[in-house]
Amino acid sequence: MDHDIQMVRPQNGADEAGKTRIQARNEKRILDAAQEVFAAYGFHGATIEKVAEKADMSKPNLHYYFKRKTDLYVAVLRRTLETWLTPLAHLDPEGDPEEELSRYIRFKVEMSRRSPIASRVFANEVLQGAPFLKEYMETDLRELVESKSGVICGWIKQGKLLPVDPYHLIFLIWAATQHYADFQPQIKAVMNMPRLTKDYFADVSDSLIRIILRGVLADKPESAKTPAETPNS
Repeated sequence: MDHDIQMVRPQNGADEAGKTRIQARNEKRILDAAQEVFAAYGFHGATIEKVAEKADMSKPNLHYYFKRKTDLYVAVLRRTLETWLTPLAHLDPEGDPEEELSRYIRFKVEMSRRSPIASRVFANEVLQGAPFLKEYMETDLRELVESKSGVICGWIKQGKLLPVDPYHLIFLIWAATQHYADFQPQIKAVMNMPRLTKDYFADVSDSLIRIILRGVLADKPESAKTPAETPNS
């Protein structure tokens, strides 16, 4: 099998800018269906026929958008990564680290609530050795994480964060937030919950922010504290 297509643009015959509303809607419909099929059967077990059936679309019509199964699979992965990584890319070196990291954690937890299947497809790809993502991970993703590690190092130098390894902090956020997508059956069993509600995920966000940020935030100088944070105020 040719895996040398890692994160190239899928050969589906349409650029983002040139799509009609109907084309964009149909492509989303196909990608949503494909995501479920890849999550259920893996790359090797999934077929174009299964995706077409899930999308309630004819196979020739699906082929108009995606010529090959690999194109469809890469498009599913692309969509997930673009959604996940945009907030990381937007970490502002001039911003307050507590606000920036809290926002990022909340977003990642919300993605676990809204798109657990997307996370599972990604996790399965990585567990298989990332044959379709390896090149991307070694180039674009590596550069992004290196850049944002630099942002965290900047906050450390300014005394706003404790001296922690920035890569481990990013990995910790990824692992903690995506756990609630990848291991939902385990969580439901342990928590004795038939379903994980929106309120439950809100509590998850609050808890992870407290746990993670208490381990990295430096104490504020007295002059920077608000009246509510100042003793005897």
